[in-house]
Amino acid sequence: MTKPLSELLRTASERSLPVVRAIPDERLADPTPCGEYDVRALLGHLYQVVVNFQMLAAKKDVDFSAEAEDVCGRADWRDSFAVETAALVDAWAAPGAEEGTAGAMGLPAAVVGRMVLGDLVIHAWDLARATGQEYAPDSAVVDDVLVVFRELAPTGRTMGAFGPEHPLPDTGAGASPWERLLALTGRDPAWTRPE
Repeated sequence: MTKPLSELLRTASERSLPVVRAIPDERLADPTPCGEYDVRALLGHLYQVVVNFQMLAAKKDVDFSAEAEDVCGRADWRDSFAVETAALVDAWAAPGAEEGTAGAMGLPAAVVGRMVLGDLVIHAWDLARATGQEYAPDSAVVDDVLVVFRELAPTGRTMGAFGPEHPLPDTGAGASPWERLLALTGRDPAWTRPE
C-alpha cells in the first residue's frame, strides 16, 4: 500500500469505465465469470458497491442486504456509472477517509477502501470477459489489492464474497499477480464466454 487509495481508485476507474461504457445493451443477459450474475445483474451489483462505499468512506452505515437497483433500466446508466465512480474517488480522497474504522465489521478504513478497489478492477474484468472486450488493470493497483485480499480471502469465502480459490497450473508459480488475484477470488483467469 504505497500510493494513496484515491489515486489507485482514480487509476482503476480510468481503466474500468471504458469497459462499462462499451457494453452494448444486447449483451446485458450474457453470462459472466462471476457465476451468479449475468451482465445486467453484475452492473447493478457494481453500481451498488460504488455508491455504498462512498458512504463507508464517510464512516456512515450501509445496507448491503438491500436488493441492487437494475441500473441498466435507466437511459443514462453509463453516465451514472461515471458520475458515481468519480464520487467514489472523491469520497476516499477526503481527509480522514482512510483513518479509523469503517463498516459494521469494524475493519480498518484503509482495508475497506481496498475492498472497493478490488471490486472495481475484478468486476471490470468480469464484464470485459463477458462482453468480448480487452481489459488490463494497472499493476500497482493489482499489487495493492493482492496484499489485502490474501488476508481477507478466508473471511471472504465464509461470507460468500469469494468463491473457492481456483487452482492455477503448476501451483501458480508462473502466474502473474493479476492471475493470482483472479484465482484467489475464485475466478478462472482463462475464462471465456460460452459460445
